[in-house]
Amino acid sequence: MYSLPTLSLCSGCVRFAPPPRSAATKRRRLQIRAMRAVVQRVASASVEVEGRTVSEIGPGLLVLVGIHDSDTDSDADYICRKVLNMRLFTNESTGRGWDQNVMQKNYGVLLVSQFTLYGILKGNKPDFHVAMPPQKAKPFYESLVERFRKAYSPDAVKDGIFGAMMKGQSS
Repeated sequence: MYSLPTLSLCSGCVRFAPPPRSAATKRRRLQIRAMRAVVQRVASASVEVEGRTVSEIGPGLLVLVGIHDSDTDSDADYICRKVLNMRLFTNESTGRGWDQNVMQKNYGVLLVSQFTLYGILKGNKPDFHVAMPPQKAKPFYESLVERFRKAYSPDAVKDGIFGAMMKGQSS
């Protein structure tokens, strides 16, 4: 229904290393060291765990969140503020596109934890060493969900189940 491409958002600076001198240095040219969010505008989205729908929204934003090992509360604040204030929707009263945010439209937000956003390929095998470890990431992710609910609306913000094998669907 919507034609918006997926947007990628990062709370930290992108650090470029000096020109590569070796193959190992070449692999580390671009390092992003902060929380990542992939945002997709959707007509609807849902998350299933073991064949049961655990969360769903109508029109709004599907947000995949990757947490870096060095993330702080300020990174979570930044992602929350940016996602909720991104002007991605048309204003029907003026006809202007890209004019209103999810809160102005009273749409839903579905947050899904996605550690694979920090996968780094080493040959053909992904390495997730820069992602926050699960025992630390779970409370951090839960605090991020709470930030969204406090900043917007507890009923409008939904999330998946941290660490579960989730199956998503969006349209």
